[in-house]
Amino acid sequence: MNVTKSDIEKYLSDVFDSVRAGRYQISSRNKNQNIYMDYVFTEEDAKKVILSLKVFDFSDAVWNEHPQHPEEILYIFGKDIKMLPRYGGVEQKVPLYIKFNKLKDQFVIVISFHKQEYPLTYQFR
Repeated sequence: MNVTKSDIEKYLSDVFDSVRAGRYQISSRNKNQNIYMDYVFTEEDAKKVILSLKVFDFSDAVWNEHPQHPEEILYIFGKDIKMLPRYGGVEQKVPLYIKFNKLKDQFVIVISFHKQEYPLTYQFR
């Protein structure tokens, strides 16, 4: 999907407004929960990561494959952050996969917030 840097700046600005206002939810999918079990990491840490996203963290925009919401566009970002394994070890760089669905009422669903399963490509790097 073709998007410009200014499209992503606007999208992130809207996401940040929703997150700061508490109008967001991180999906409770197992993949997303693993980050809290595998690392010393909290939902407040996740919020800080979301608010730290930049245009160059943008990877792709895709149509929602859910049959009930084919009109929605999902935005995918990646971010490397340092995290401490929960059960010992040294701090390590963990590449995150973050996918948003910004609804029309300005509520944001963080569909994915987990360790990347494959490397992402970034449109503005």
